Amino acid sequence: MPLKIFKKESQADGNFNSGEILEKKPIGFPQDSGLLKPYSNLFYWAHAWAPDKTSLIGLHPHRGFEICSFILKGEIEHYDTLLDKWITLKQGDVQVIKSGKGISHSEKLLSGSEIFQIWFDPNIQESLYIDPSYNDFKSHEFSLIHNNGIEKKIISDEQNQINLDSSGIQIFQYKFNDGIYDHLITDLCFHSIFILSGNLTINEKVFDVGDFLVIDSEKKIQLSTKNNCKIFEIISPIKLPYRTYAEVHNVN
Repeated sequence: MPLKIFKKESQADGNFNSGEILEKKPIGFPQDSGLLKPYSNLFYWAHAWAPDKTSLIGLHPHRGFEICSFILKGEIEHYDTLLDKWITLKQGDVQVIKSGKGISHSEKLLSGSEIFQIWFDPNIQESLYIDPSYNDFKSHEFSLIHNNGIEKKIISDEQNQINLDSSGIQIFQYKFNDGIYDHLITDLCFHSIFILSGNLTINEKVFDVGDFLVIDSEKKIQLSTKNNCKIFEIISPIKLPYRTYAEVHNVN
């Protein structure tokens, strides 16, 4: 699939607390009836925001998956049963929960805040039997590279800065000046791209805030960017050295 497009309006919806927290899910749970199902070691991807007021997602459990939260705007407060205390995470911070044998957590999104919560499959058949762990990474810990009108934030590359067990994951955030840019596509990998702001054009197709793209089988693509375009990108392997949860449980 060289280029698959999932417009914001076609993604699965979700909400908490009677709409105090809203969600769009590029990759939803099977019951969400979204168009895109788990692929590679990406199992779930939700964009959540609290439009008008601070709201709490109560204590709930996780097992096996690596649960990552990326704070896009504002701040959240987080509690889990491993650390047994509330922690504040601000814009640009990243939280990594390796849920292992099991962990429960609670999140409070402050008014106006936005996050991604993304679940990675680190070989869940093995991770279900390890102890859980928790790490926060502050925004200032991530490198910024400026080059020819592009600001590239390196959240995780081949050096695996956020220490994920899920194979081959790279994560970047880009901010573009208006212009035309070549964007390299890694061989044997999916490039999953979420439009954070502005407008992006590829092959004469225009993408707007909230649209989601999956690209592979290309050497490079040409991006035309306008209006302070920002994108969030995850690179993940097409083939993994283990069977994913989605494959084992026939999630399709």
